[in-house]
Amino acid sequence: MSKLGDLGAKLYRGEVGYDFVGKRFVWYGVSILITITAIVALAVQGLNMGIEFKGGAVFTTPKTAVSVTQATADAEKASGHQAIVQQLGNGTLRIQISSLDPAQANAVKTKLAADLKVPEADINADLVGPSWGDQIANKAWTGLGIFMVLVVIYLAIAFEWRMAVAALIALIHDLTITVGVYALVGFEVTPGTVIGLLTILGYSLYDTVVVFDGLKEGSKDITKQTRYTFSEIANRSINGTLVRSINTTVVALLPVGALLFIGGGLLDAGMLNDISLSLFVGLAAGAYSSIFIATPLVVDLKEREPAMKALKKRVLAKRAAAAAKGEPAQDEGFEGSETPQVVSQGRAGRRR
Repeated sequence: MSKLGDLGAKLYRGEVGYDFVGKRFVWYGVSILITITAIVALAVQGLNMGIEFKGGAVFTTPKTAVSVTQATADAEKASGHQAIVQQLGNGTLRIQISSLDPAQANAVKTKLAADLKVPEADINADLVGPSWGDQIANKAWTGLGIFMVLVVIYLAIAFEWRMAVAALIALIHDLTITVGVYALVGFEVTPGTVIGLLTILGYSLYDTVVVFDGLKEGSKDITKQTRYTFSEIANRSINGTLVRSINTTVVALLPVGALLFIGGGLLDAGMLNDISLSLFVGLAAGAYSSIFIATPLVVDLKEREPAMKALKKRVLAKRAAAAAKGEPAQDEGFEGSETPQVVSQGRAGRRR
């Protein structure tokens, strides 16, 4: 078995663990740095909004021998605006030019027919008004707001308000990073991108809810014992679901990565980039936030409670007394060493 496979097996069996919660301020710092980079990219470069949001014209040509590079140059010369050209099947071209009114579109169509050496009547021209894009954006914002409210209500009822707050912060974190990546790479934002952004919200919550469920189960009657602090039980929940989170994320990223890097990259099917980049970045960010952001935030909020402070004091006092007597310590958390006890409560119950 490879070293990675052996490590995965030990994590699954609970033979090793990592102190995710104890090093949470490192993860907070990394997330803050990434988020600031995303915000700066949005402020400086902005988003490359598609024609659906800016308005303009889309020309579809018949089969032509003209290359994409040459067609781009011809379209920009004819219109005076930036053009995006994609090669479709059978040698046809899709030419997208923003900020054109009907009169300008007709003139550009005539010039394109001459430059591309195709009949003007065979070029299909579709005009898109910016008001349509505004409607899409408004509906997307409305859907996002409703989704956030429902998520907070559900998590507050199913778990507790601290978990709802942590999950909401993790969602905002994931969306900010995804949008920031679009600003950095300059990919066009289309309705497909909006669909991708809304889709990743569910993926982002999936792993978070799995960890929260383990934490809820593991922290039942927590104040009636003196073996673990709340942060240690949270750590056990993360480690107990870590392999599952990695496996599900990798399996989800593989087909999305194929769409992005093979379809959008090697095959030059640029339209696939609209949704695949948002899904790819969102899936990765969601897996990261469920482990490094959401649960540690719950710990920070929960351990402010007097009951949790008193529990931590009792646990540490008991361990200090045991150490003074020379007795072996029980489970004092995660320091990267082998600790056979490290396993989520739910999985431990299934083993008994």
